Amino acid sequence: QVQLVESGGGLVQAGGSLRLSCVASGRILSIYTMGWYRQAPGKQRELVVIITNGDTINYADSAKGRFTISRDNAKNTVYLQMNSLKPEDTAVYYCNADIRSSTGSRNDYWGQGTQVTVSS
Repeated sequence: QVQLVESGGGLVQAGGSLRLSCVASGRILSIYTMGWYRQAPGKQRELVVIITNGDTINYADSAKGRFTISRDNAKNTVYLQMNSLKPEDTAVYYCNADIRSSTGSRNDYWGQGTQVTVSS
């Protein structure tokens, strides 16, 4: 069983910062691409940023220059540093990871989501 658990969401004023963390646990053999997505009320889930196991990074335009993704492979953890937050960043943020488990199967996993609310 593989699990992703996010933390670090909360309420922050516009211009503030938050750091999200996502830890993958369970019978993990390999973790490939990890990333963050978000879903605002009434909107579809959208990509924020992804990072491959080769450290190639792809940011959505809305995140460029303000958000920074990083990963610690020894800890099976991916981070999202969010600076200069805007009210339009308000959403539930989801961690995603492409993982091969010790059974040999490779699947896409999602965390339960963490709420980020930016007040104006």
